[in-house]
Amino acid sequence: MARFYADENFPQPVIEHLRKLNHDVLTTLESGKAGQKIPDEQVLLFSTEDNRILLTLNRKHFIRLHTEHPEHAGIVVCTFDADFEGQAQRIHTTISEHTDWAGQLVRINRPLQ
Repeated sequence: MARFYADENFPQPVIEHLRKLNHDVLTTLESGKAGQKIPDEQVLLFSTEDNRILLTLNRKHFIRLHTEHPEHAGIVVCTFDADFEGQAQRIHTTISEHTDWAGQLVRINRPLQ
């Protein structure tokens, strides 16, 4: 399964569901980096150095960073979705479709109602 790094604003319930799907998810809190206002560039660098795909709701900034710094372990940008289990399942399905995430960016959007 995949190794993820969830940034500070990523929903904990999605993280818990991803873990139930056997993904290795490290949170900002668990890494000792919570509440420090770490710039997005450093968040991406940390995930890259630890060979983890970044999980974020901060789409605008990380799509820009992907363009500026395509050398990363992968980025998954999501829209907020209160269906946390459904969002985790969509991430899981998308991740399962690829084996090499280096330099890749994928968008996970909530389904249209």
